[in-house]
Amino acid sequence: MFNYTYRTIAKESEGLYKEKGSRFIALAYPVRTEEEVKQHVADVKKKYYDARHHCYAYILGANKDAYRMNDDGEPSGTAGRPIHGQLLSKDLTDTLIIVIRYFGGIKLGVSGLINAYKTAAKDALDNNTIVEKFVEEDYQLRFPPLSMNKVMQLLKRDTVKITDQQYDTDCIIRFTVQKRDADNLLEALRKVDGAVVGM
Repeated sequence: MFNYTYRTIAKESEGLYKEKGSRFIALAYPVRTEEEVKQHVADVKKKYYDARHHCYAYILGANKDAYRMNDDGEPSGTAGRPIHGQLLSKDLTDTLIIVIRYFGGIKLGVSGLINAYKTAAKDALDNNTIVEKFVEEDYQLRFPPLSMNKVMQLLKRDTVKITDQQYDTDCIIRFTVQKRDADNLLEALRKVDGAVVGM
């Protein structure tokens, strides 16, 4: 059965882990798109330009079907994978964690690195709040002005957010609806005279 909710983080947060002079600063961000991920990674690389590594992992989408891990020069599997593991352990999506490493001069070895990246990522998540959100779908509705009252009555639900409206010879409304209510609402909208619903 499809899950109508997903877990993500409420806000940005930070974590820290120190080992043998190396500092691992973890930054967690709520994100919705790969463009947002790229922007955060670019901003962090600019801000912490003097750090040795900027490793990260993210998971996107209600089905968690978009994800990526990046070791940024650390030995393969020692940074991105343990960060990703923390996202999985808390069953999170729409979340990005970047861990910045300032090298302290002493090598930590593979198990030391895995532990450091994992612990820093965990600290960032522990300093955040995990929230449950409803899965939403985006739609566009086109309808004649005469159907306005009927349409607005149907869209007046707690599960619906209107994101854009244009009124001309035809009216166009873009909205998001919680997935659990989508079929019911779309069926009602399709019965409205002249109404056409699309994604």
